[in-house]
Amino acid sequence: MLLSSPAVQSEGHRQQQQNRSPTSSSNMHTHFPAPYLNHHHPTLTASSNNGGSSGGINGSLHPIGSPSSSSETTALHHHNNNDNHRHYHLSSSNNSSSSSSTSSTTRRFNYRQQQLQHQLDDPAADSGAITVDEYKEILSAEVWIEIPKLREYARHGIPREVRGETWLYLFGIQDANRSKEVSTQKQRIQDFEQMDKEPTESTKRVRGEISRYMRKTHIESSRDIPRLFEEIISAYCHQNHQVEYYPAMVNLCAPFIYSIKREWDAYLCFEKMVNTLDEHFNDESVNEAVAKFLTLFHTCIPDLYSYFEEEEVNIKEWAASALQYVLSRELTLENTMRLWDTYFSIPDAGWIDLHPYFCLAILKHMKEGFEDLEESEIRTTLMRLPALDIDQIVNEAFNIRHEILERQISDDSL
Repeated sequence: MLLSSPAVQSEGHRQQQQNRSPTSSSNMHTHFPAPYLNHHHPTLTASSNNGGSSGGINGSLHPIGSPSSSSETTALHHHNNNDNHRHYHLSSSNNSSSSSSTSSTTRRFNYRQQQLQHQLDDPAADSGAITVDEYKEILSAEVWIEIPKLREYARHGIPREVRGETWLYLFGIQDANRSKEVSTQKQRIQDFEQMDKEPTESTKRVRGEISRYMRKTHIESSRDIPRLFEEIISAYCHQNHQVEYYPAMVNLCAPFIYSIKREWDAYLCFEKMVNTLDEHFNDESVNEAVAKFLTLFHTCIPDLYSYFEEEEVNIKEWAASALQYVLSRELTLENTMRLWDTYFSIPDAGWIDLHPYFCLAILKHMKEGFEDLEESEIRTTLMRLPALDIDQIVNEAFNIRHEILERQISDDSL
């Protein structure tokens, strides 16, 4: 066989390059010039446990009030008078894109492969394809729950069937030592039953916000759901007199109500979430956090930052809400819960320092779509974000953080 000369090989290579179809470098971005302006969030509809079907992104969101074991029945009888456990299903289609492309010359930080070194030895965990059975295997341990393993899995998202129980361990509400489970559960029930849940001066405002929230998210549910919101928020306000009610409490409470089966456990998670945020913003004011975020925004996505300035978009307003309330007001309920899966997998509330990068990742992900909109349209879309692929957002957030750290190291070495 005759070998071609270098010149012929070079010419052949050029011809081959010309014949290749071009690839898009922007297919990670979400385009939404018109359809997303009047988008609807996924609809949650109630169905009986006996007749529900699952498929695609459909699954069950468990409302509180159904005992998980017969040993709790006595303590729970006045909390749950309905033997038929109700489930909630997402009935809209997934609008998110799943493709991405990056420059071969840019070394990207692969969060799933590098964030936890021991994940390299666990291909199943690294793929993110963690099944319900794999979670149940950990959660059904008789003596000790492997919290590190749960964190490892949760980074990639938690199936709805086991989300609530997993959150309790990640949040530190449930002890990893199963021998303490019965006693601590009993104590939690007693503590919650003794709390004052009577209506407060803010109850009328709470009810109004709950009604708006449920209309906005198109939630159809049992009559107990508004009551659960009211009782949990009222109990928190009675227990924490120094904290005044604010409307975003409803948004912060909703993921726990729709994920956790027992009311007192949902209360404890809500209380810990609100207290964690309050403590953080006592150390760093919201204004300081917004100022830092705007600096990062200008550094990471300068062209979008400039476009927002040209259109006179008040990004400070959006950033204050997104940072202070963990995107619970802006994201769909399903997206919020998925994002919090990753957050709660990070020990010692370390997610708070990472949260600004997730906000940046959303802006970067939707950049091209924003550049087709005017000020009022941008504001509307920012306040009610479309359904997003949170897996992409998670990876992009860690990419951004890694690049910022590399840039700081490079600047310090000059």
